[in-house]
Amino acid sequence: MSEVVVPKTKDSPTRTGVKRDYQGKEKKAMAAQPAADHPRNAYTSMFESFRDELDEHHDRRMRIGKVSRDVTSISKKIVRKLSQPIPERIQTEIDNRLKEIAELLSTIQADVQGMNRQRYPLICLEEFVEAVSFAHYLRHQTLMTPAEAQAALPADIQLTGSDYVFGIFDLTGEMMRFGTAVTALSGSMPTGDGSQKGDGENGENDEKRTILADMQDVSSMLQTTPVLGKPNIYAKKLDIMIEQVRKVERIGYGVTVRGNERPKGWMPDLNEGYGGGGDDITMAD
Repeated sequence: MSEVVVPKTKDSPTRTGVKRDYQGKEKKAMAAQPAADHPRNAYTSMFESFRDELDEHHDRRMRIGKVSRDVTSISKKIVRKLSQPIPERIQTEIDNRLKEIAELLSTIQADVQGMNRQRYPLICLEEFVEAVSFAHYLRHQTLMTPAEAQAALPADIQLTGSDYVFGIFDLTGEMMRFGTAVTALSGSMPTGDGSQKGDGENGENDEKRTILADMQDVSSMLQTTPVLGKPNIYAKKLDIMIEQVRKVERIGYGVTVRGNERPKGWMPDLNEGYGGGGDDITMAD
């Protein structure tokens, strides 16, 4: 059998393929043509400015989004008896986390001033409010006010009404997990020392308050608060909060009615009686 020999072109001896036209004839190599300038008119500069503005907008949005994700991650790590100082080791960790948040937010502080604060969502601020308000609750057994939350933010960035309210919605989840863990370990609902301010004589409560009573008060307040932010997100968070309060109520009822029958370390079945619609609660690390 004869050997098949593939012809090579003169100008490219190592070339494996040749471009041909529809008649099979070899095409001549086209000399590289310099790119022609795009035609310009009276509107070209205007559209170029639009292009630059959009590029700047997308770059700013990407910076803000990255910082928001990082702050969210750190805020979740800021977060143990009620109305008691937080242990020094945990407080040191909280201070270090706040420094990290301050450094991150300082990189986008100029990008979210004025009207841009409403233009770019900062979901991380909801997580920040959740974290610092929970730490505040553990110390004082009171709800952090919007002004206190703004003062705790380590950056010159405005907290909106929805940032604060959505953060308080998420706070009820932390209270639920804390109440569940402490009840399982101690056999009783977490209760303050009675030093929190209230309606009793001398500005103090006459009785010690449990975490369940506090959650019920927060729930009542949020259910009567005007809708802030996106209505669909507000409604979803409201439903979740109501279910969280019901879970802690079931824990309280179980401890009160059958508390002496429970073994130490018993964990309640939070899905009992409500169709199993909620998430299971596990011990926090």
